[in-house]
Amino acid sequence: MEIEAQNPNLWDNRERAQNIMIRQADLRSEIAAYEELRKRTEDTLEMLDIAEDSMVSELERETVKIEIQVDRLELNTLLSGKYDRGNALLAIHAGAGGTDSQDWAEMLERMYLRWAERHNYQTDILDRTDGEEAGIKSATISVRGNLAYGYLRPEKGVHRLVRLSPFDAAHRRHTSFALVEVLPEMDDMDEIQVPAEDIKIDVFKSSGAGGQSVQKNSTAVRLTHIPTGMVVTCQNERSQMQNRENAMRVLKARLLEIKQAEQDEKISELRGEYTKAEWGSQIRSYVLHPYQLVKDHRTDFEMGNTQAVLDGELDPFIEAFLRKSD
Repeated sequence: MEIEAQNPNLWDNRERAQNIMIRQADLRSEIAAYEELRKRTEDTLEMLDIAEDSMVSELERETVKIEIQVDRLELNTLLSGKYDRGNALLAIHAGAGGTDSQDWAEMLERMYLRWAERHNYQTDILDRTDGEEAGIKSATISVRGNLAYGYLRPEKGVHRLVRLSPFDAAHRRHTSFALVEVLPEMDDMDEIQVPAEDIKIDVFKSSGAGGQSVQKNSTAVRLTHIPTGMVVTCQNERSQMQNRENAMRVLKARLLEIKQAEQDEKISELRGEYTKAEWGSQIRSYVLHPYQLVKDHRTDFEMGNTQAVLDGELDPFIEAFLRKSD
């Protein structure tokens, strides 16, 4: 079946205009945050000059709030990469561990959606493949908002879960793995050129729960990048054109990552410090049994409140990584 007719230039221009408006709003918000901090600091200093004993505790609380705000703004300055201030594409893939790993991948999906909700980021699930018994095999999520990529970038890598398996009749301890990919969603889609002859396009009916939910039209899109063999699918939109556009965004983001990795390897070779990138490097462990602990192996930062982490409390881990990498 032919792909729906579309005007690429019209679509690109609309996307660029929307991205410019979003960027303007983000910059206004950042300026407003700095202005608010400046005013609060000046007001607090003025109050110190005339403060009475009864006002000391109130001023101390206000000082703590200002320090927290300063720390947050300072952290934002560490996100100076080319794509840090833009949107992100987050992909989760179940790894070794069978049904347990697929359930773990779904737990991670929930964790990141909760984290994005805390930050008022807009999320869209571009593609999702359910597991046979439970969980998911994979999911691709678009996370839109100021600094989304910069904050999510430290989450890239293999995440390990240790727990008593709910899928084991003997209720034994199992270890599961899932891979998290974090890719920049480019404002300028022309930055990565993909010749039409390098792409194979297949369309098919979107999978669903059955019954009335089953798509009767072929709206799902699968793109195969012939030179690399990379495959991207998108099926969550009802429009074939939107699924194709989303799939192309993911494909270009992955090609950009390959390009950046090649450049990093060349720089390392010039320095005489070439180290092969390990795709399966484990970055964090979530232990639910025999004790409760989430530990990041890159920074050694850890938290004992595992439920809070799984509910989206990721900022302490992200901040520890960014400050160590600075």
